[in-house]
Amino acid sequence: MALKFAVNNSLSAITSLPSGISGGALNLISTQTASASASLEFSLDDSYDSYIFKFINIHPSSDGSMFRFNLSTDGGSNYNVTKTSTAFLARHSESGTGGDLQYKTGEDLAQSTSDQIIGIEVGADADQNVNGTLQLFNPSSTTFVKHFIMSSNGNDAYSDFNYNFYVAGYGNTTSPITNIKFVMSSGNIDDGIIKMYGVV
Repeated sequence: MALKFAVNNSLSAITSLPSGISGGALNLISTQTASASASLEFSLDDSYDSYIFKFINIHPSSDGSMFRFNLSTDGGSNYNVTKTSTAFLARHSESGTGGDLQYKTGEDLAQSTSDQIIGIEVGADADQNVNGTLQLFNPSSTTFVKHFIMSSNGNDAYSDFNYNFYVAGYGNTTSPITNIKFVMSSGNIDDGIIKMYGVV
């Protein structure tokens, strides 16, 4: 088998790939910026087999709010898809004490229509926020349940912990997912950006 090489001298200089090499790119579809927003909502269709959401500097108006998402199968009229998930986190405090690894029984779901938590007790201090990535697989399938994986990094409001939080699960429906909504458990999303990408 012949090897295929990009002919440019450095990665930064590459403007195109040789034929036969897949780009594996992310296609930026939509960007929404919060400004004291009750929610940020995105519409999905069957253009891509997977969608990735990157949330950047999400800052709550209420100290200790949970950053969450839910899914809709009816164009956003209802966000109540039944979900099962698992959740754990690693954390460490600013003082250098209290580092641990925890399974989060309060943040997982068992056949629940509740919002899925993706940012825990986010601090509302001027410099606190949560950042992360959520990937949703094959949301337009009419055969399979809708798996998702997520990781986030944020600042705990109450003990100045930095945490790395992981969630994986599925929406237990074979109906196509048409919309996704991001909210805080209390108050607004005061500031921050969410970008939606389709995986090519």
